[in-house]
Amino acid sequence: MVKVLKTYPLATVISVKDNQPLITHLPLIYENEKLVGHIDINNPQAQLLKNNNDITVIFGGPECYISPSIYSTTQLPTWNYIKVHLKGKVKGIEDKAALKQSLISMTEFLEAPHHQYVLDANNPRLDANLKYIEMFEITITNWEGKFKLSQDKIPTDIEAARQELIRANQISIEKLLDSIFKM
Repeated sequence: MVKVLKTYPLATVISVKDNQPLITHLPLIYENEKLVGHIDINNPQAQLLKNNNDITVIFGGPECYISPSIYSTTQLPTWNYIKVHLKGKVKGIEDKAALKQSLISMTEFLEAPHHQYVLDANNPRLDANLKYIEMFEITITNWEGKFKLSQDKIPTDIEAARQELIRANQISIEKLLDSIFKM
């Protein structure tokens, strides 16, 4: 599950206020058995990411429809996916020096492995924007992995499903992006 968090760090962050869910998509970095993130102070969810509030976080990996046609044995259609659901307690971190270092560290993590960009601690834009960003950390209280990967099949069918997951994700990403950029 940790590998999923590190490979797909864009999380769906869910809080509840007045029985209404507030949902934001943010990259979260897993470090020291906690999740660390940053949010714009104008985001309605920002106020809920403090004070030891309960929070739910969902990370999603690759997913796709699996046609019975890819198997060597008779099967029914299915959907394969990787998801990780976390529950925890969130608290705000007020220290602007810690925020600045966290933004630098997150950039370094997200730039891996090629590190083509380094967020310079002396970047004036970074300093100017610190007042608009809040840092928070989530202490994880519950982990739940949802891995449906045709693992109940024979080895050749498991491998066929694995290959289909790779193929379908590459094709669907390309088709989606082609349609969006043609608009």
